[in-house]
Amino acid sequence: MINIPKGTKDVLPSESGKWQYTENKLRELARLYNAREIRTPVFEHTELFVRSIGDETDVVSKEMYTFEDKGGRSITLKPEATAPVARSYIENSLDSMSLPLKTYYITPAFRYERPQAGRLREFHQFGVEIYGATSPYLDLDCISLAYDALTGLGLKNVRLKLNSIGCSECRKRYVDALRAYYADKLDEMCPTCRERYAKNALRLLDCKVPACRELTKNAPAILDYLCDDCRAHHEALCGLLEGIGIPFEIDTGIVRGLDYYTRTVFEFVTEELGAQGTVCGGGRYDNLVSSLGGKPTGCVGFAVGLERIIMLMEKQGVDFAESVPDVFVMSQSQEYAAECIKITASLRRAGISADTEMTGRSLKAQFKYADKIRAKYAVVIGGDEIAQEKVKIKKLSDGTEEECGLKALPARLKEIK
Repeated sequence: MINIPKGTKDVLPSESGKWQYTENKLRELARLYNAREIRTPVFEHTELFVRSIGDETDVVSKEMYTFEDKGGRSITLKPEATAPVARSYIENSLDSMSLPLKTYYITPAFRYERPQAGRLREFHQFGVEIYGATSPYLDLDCISLAYDALTGLGLKNVRLKLNSIGCSECRKRYVDALRAYYADKLDEMCPTCRERYAKNALRLLDCKVPACRELTKNAPAILDYLCDDCRAHHEALCGLLEGIGIPFEIDTGIVRGLDYYTRTVFEFVTEELGAQGTVCGGGRYDNLVSSLGGKPTGCVGFAVGLERIIMLMEKQGVDFAESVPDVFVMSQSQEYAAECIKITASLRRAGISADTEMTGRSLKAQFKYADKIRAKYAVVIGGDEIAQEKVKIKKLSDGTEEECGLKALPARLKEIK
C-alpha cells in the first residue's frame, strides 16, 4: 500500500463539511468588506520568494519545496501567498483598477518543517491583501476584517497583539541596538539564534527556546527607535482600534520573520493551542511591490491557517452547521426503486437535497441508513403510494407524519425543511 506523504492530510467526507462551512463564512465576510478573490498558481519561479521573503529567512533557506522543471527553471511550491499576489498585482497592472484594491484568497501552501498539531507541510490559508495606500485606515480595515473573521467563526479567547517594526531606517537603528544588547550573550543563546544574530537579528525575538526567551525580556524595544512618521502611524492606528472597540495589547516581541514587512505587525493568539498559539498573523509591507519591480505601493494583509482555525473551532465546540440531506426516499421493495429515483430527481431539481436507496437494502435497513446520514425526513414509496399518488412524510427526529400528494411533495418539503 502507498501511504500519504508525511506532513499532509486527507480531508475526508466526514470532515469536508467543516471546511466548507468555514470557507463559506470567510468568503461571505470578505464580500462584506468589498474584497474580491484572487487565485495564483500553486508554484512560482523561485526568485519571487528569494527576492520578497529574503534568502536569509528560515522559509527560503530551510523550508521551501524547490525543484528544477524540465526546462531547467527553478520552481518553488508557494510557501505563502503574499508574494504571488504582489507578483500578480504588478504583472496584470492591477494598479489601474480603483484603489484601494482589496483581495482575498483561499489557497494551499507548502513548507518543509516538522509536522505537529495544526501545522502541516501542505497547509491551507485564508488571506487578505489590500493595496493602494499607506494610511493607518487601511491597517484598521485589515485588522478589523481579521477580527470579524475569527469572531464570526465563533472563536473565543483570541487576543490581538500589535507592534510596529518601523521603516528601514528605524529598523537599521534598532537592529544595531539589538546586536549590541546580545553581543555578550552569544554563549547563552541556542545555535539557531547565534546564526540569526549575524543574518537576521530581528528573529532573535521570535525564538521559542526558554533560555532565549528569557534573554528577550530585557532586550531593547523597537517602539523606542521609531522615527516620527512611523510613531505617528502607530499611534493613529491604536486610536482607531480603540475607536471601533477592538481590544488589543502592545507586544514588542512581534517582529515577523519575512523581510517585506514594514511598520504595523500584528497577531491574533490563543492559549488553547498550546505553545503554537498564533492563529493569524499579518502586517504592512509597503516595500514589497517596488522590490519586485513595481511602483511603490502601500500594502497591508494577513493570513489565517485553516487547519489551525478548524482545530480551534472543534476544541471550542463551534457548531459547524454541516449540510445534511433534507429527505431520503425509500422503496418498500426493489420493484419500486425506479419510481424512487424519479421522485428523487424531481426533488433535486426543485432545490431539495435528496437521496434514495440504491443498494437493495430492506426497508428497516433503509431507515437505519437515513438516520446515519442524518436525513431530516423520509418518504416511503410502495404500490399504494404510486396508485393513490399520495405519500407520507416522516420527520425522523420525532417520528411525526403527514400525508402529501406526490405532485405537491416538492413544494411541501420546501415549506417544512
